[in-house]
Amino acid sequence: MKAVIQRVLKANVSVDNEIVGKINRGLLVLIGIENGDDKRDADILANKISGMRIFTDEKDKMNLSLSDIDGGVLVISNFTLCADCSHGRRPSFINAARPEIAKPLYEYFSDRIQENGISCVENGVFGADMQVSLVNDGPVTIVIDSKDLKK
Repeated sequence: MKAVIQRVLKANVSVDNEIVGKINRGLLVLIGIENGDDKRDADILANKISGMRIFTDEKDKMNLSLSDIDGGVLVISNFTLCADCSHGRRPSFINAARPEIAKPLYEYFSDRIQENGISCVENGVFGADMQVSLVNDGPVTIVIDSKDLKK
């Protein structure tokens, strides 16, 4: 399971010109679910992301977590994070989990973020054509793969 995490001042996601999820200060998380990912991968990433100290304190040091700033999380499913670009010019998405596997894991991941004490967790619409708007803060962008955290 792969995640791209962006620290934001605000973010929202729209489907058919209607905002379906929005947050103020917090994290925008793009999540890609690969073949072989399971609840353990979701738990690992949710725990890591919920506790990451990437918000600045009064000394301008990245020392605060989401709960310290009462931040929100906007979770967006993004199968393109699973792209294999090793051959040719067209990415292959064969590594992306099928929707019947990915959607429940995506929902489970969002639930786990909330169970970790994050009160504002918003979502996009799984499988929809979404438009994501954000105001980066920093910018701070971090890429995490659950496979790297299992070692």
